[in-house]
Amino acid sequence: MRPPAKEGTKVQTSYRREDVTLLLKDITGIVEPLPAAERERLIQKGMHYSEMLPIEYIPTENYMKIYYHALEQFAGRVADAVSVLAGKTAALRGEGVVLVSLARAGIPIGILLKHCLRRYYGIDAPHYSISIIRGRGIDDNAMQYLLERYAPERLLFVDGWIGKGAILRELQSDIAAYPGVSPEIAVLADPAGMVSLCGTHEDILIPSSCLNCTVSGLISRTFLRADVIGKNDFHGAVYYGKYREQDLSYPFIEAIERELDRMEKAPRCANQSGTKIHKKPDLKDGKEYGIDTERHGKERAAALTGLEETERIAQAFGVADLNLIKPGIGETTRVLLRRVPWQVLVDERCRDASELKHIFQLAEEKHVPVRYYPMTHYKACGIIKKMADT
Repeated sequence: MRPPAKEGTKVQTSYRREDVTLLLKDITGIVEPLPAAERERLIQKGMHYSEMLPIEYIPTENYMKIYYHALEQFAGRVADAVSVLAGKTAALRGEGVVLVSLARAGIPIGILLKHCLRRYYGIDAPHYSISIIRGRGIDDNAMQYLLERYAPERLLFVDGWIGKGAILRELQSDIAAYPGVSPEIAVLADPAGMVSLCGTHEDILIPSSCLNCTVSGLISRTFLRADVIGKNDFHGAVYYGKYREQDLSYPFIEAIERELDRMEKAPRCANQSGTKIHKKPDLKDGKEYGIDTERHGKERAAALTGLEETERIAQAFGVADLNLIKPGIGETTRVLLRRVPWQVLVDERCRDASELKHIFQLAEEKHVPVRYYPMTHYKACGIIKKMADT
């Protein structure tokens, strides 16, 4: 029997202990981050992305103005999704649920879901965060840690959004090794239409996707390399204490929760199981989110799946490696923040959508061309540059 991972190895974070326990090894000062271009070349030569860390993007003043504007404008939409997701979670999982967010994008969503479950349903759900890495799998030591403490059926995975579903497929494959653990995942936004436990199937702007560690508890993305991560260790992460003054992790959460405060007086409704769920306010006009909702709904019903649409984009732009295609607002933002973008696609209906302003700003800063292209599931798509062409 393997020895348990040591409690003392867990990474620091600016998140409060009562909000989340990070099952991640502290590798602060051990791994030197690499510039995006160097990292991208190594990835495309065969080195796994989890064996390196990117240099954290330091936002410009103009970009931060756009972030604050986006947070003010779209916090209500995110609060709607959190409320809906909490209602579904309470109805399907009940009081015994243990939230397991996928580091790092899932952590702020897990905290919001934890707070919402307690606020509306009196469910005090434990919340942990663990690493899952495409092509390398879920952190087995972290899973064993959880299963030593909780019945497998209590675990519920949480993430921010689904792009083309690569991490979802990784999760579904890996969880087969853990009898009784559900591969179900709870997300705020699922534009690919792959899960039912979501706050919305629209490709919405989740403002936490606009920044890196400064909206994610000051931790890096997760890391896995044999010379640093031992066989009994959790996957690793760096704590960026030098960015304490720029930390917006709780201001983001508090902005969403102020919108929940405004929704507090709205009546509640019950689903078929009788569980009360917080009523989602009606949107005045879907066009304020950059879409014609009636047309969009009809097109989605007859559309290809999110993955099939991604494959179609790859074919249209001559990209052989599907890993270089990153659909959805969140994934496009990630490409611009920490990869080497080739170009950005924006759905032709979203030319003036305010939720894409941060994408236009980043593209301008990094001299990345933006092309308007018709999409059904997604409002934006990032395409990573093939480094052999540079």
